[in-house]
Amino acid sequence: MELVQRIGVPASKIIYAHPCKQIAQIKYAAKHGVQLLSFDNEMELAKVVKSHPSAKMVLCIATDDSHSLSHLSLKFGALLKSCRHLLQNAKESHVEVVGVSFHLCSGCPDPQAYAQSIADARVVFEMGAQLGHRMHILDLGGGFPGVEGAKVRFEEIASVINSALDLYFPEGCGVDILAQLGRYYVSSAFTLAVSIIAKKEVLLEQPGREDETGSVPKTIVYHLDEGIYGLFNSVLFENTCPTPTLPKKPSTEQPLHSSSLWGPALDGCDCVAEGLWLPQLHVGDWLVFENMGAYTVGMSSLFGGARTCHITYAMSRVAWEALREQLLPAEQDGDAEGVCKPLSCGWEITDTLCVAPVFTPASIM
Repeated sequence: MELVQRIGVPASKIIYAHPCKQIAQIKYAAKHGVQLLSFDNEMELAKVVKSHPSAKMVLCIATDDSHSLSHLSLKFGALLKSCRHLLQNAKESHVEVVGVSFHLCSGCPDPQAYAQSIADARVVFEMGAQLGHRMHILDLGGGFPGVEGAKVRFEEIASVINSALDLYFPEGCGVDILAQLGRYYVSSAFTLAVSIIAKKEVLLEQPGREDETGSVPKTIVYHLDEGIYGLFNSVLFENTCPTPTLPKKPSTEQPLHSSSLWGPALDGCDCVAEGLWLPQLHVGDWLVFENMGAYTVGMSSLFGGARTCHITYAMSRVAWEALREQLLPAEQDGDAEGVCKPLSCGWEITDTLCVAPVFTPASIM
């Protein structure tokens, strides 16, 4: 709330969508004019009634997220059969419920789950109307895919959502549709570069296993300066398997070796990826991971002595040319090249950036 108000967002445009809030946070919302808050149970409603009695509430309902990577409905969301009681409770507490929200989380492989949630929201709207609540907000939540190659494309989900909205909340019905598009916007906006800080070869000691040369097969273990307690936390929370690319494409003549990537933490769980086939790499080499914009920097910890990453911002030449006239006053056009040279790709960094980047210990571009 403080951050978005600091950049000029009016309180009327803010919804505190988390259904589990600290009392101090509710009081902060009341003090700074944030009126829209979410809830999914009686205790949360009672907290708001006591600390922010003028608030307008959005009822968060449970979803069928059994196929999603994270099952948020185990933790958040009111069951449909509980909604009438909660709406009645709000009415008796003189609190107006103005909308419904749900959140299917990321990695939901079934777009029809959105249609079912929208249908459930319609039922709750009708319950609210019967009890005298004037409901006009529907929050579709987030978790929308923002990368190429996702199991379900964003366009597929959008098509299902639009069809469901046409059926249950048609245009002109007076309902404002909200969505939380953070992951969709930022997933592909950041690329992570990490360096190899150590390596070792490990023999695969399995009886009878020898390669064509008669030697025992081995795998190479690479230690990186980032791990699952930092920017690769998606390995823990979403069961992902990050796949690196190399700054320079290896020769087709270079042999590939069984490899695994490990983070810097002193425990056996800090494994970033296994089962990779990579050319021989060395300490100091860099690995690049694309689509690292969502739940990375904001979720990382300093566990095991890790340091925060350095962020370098890059812009394509095409984008720069399109924006330069708006960004720079007319009198500075002649000096534009002296102000900053844009990037056409991240690997032009040392030649075209105003200040050479410092990769310590990892870098996001």
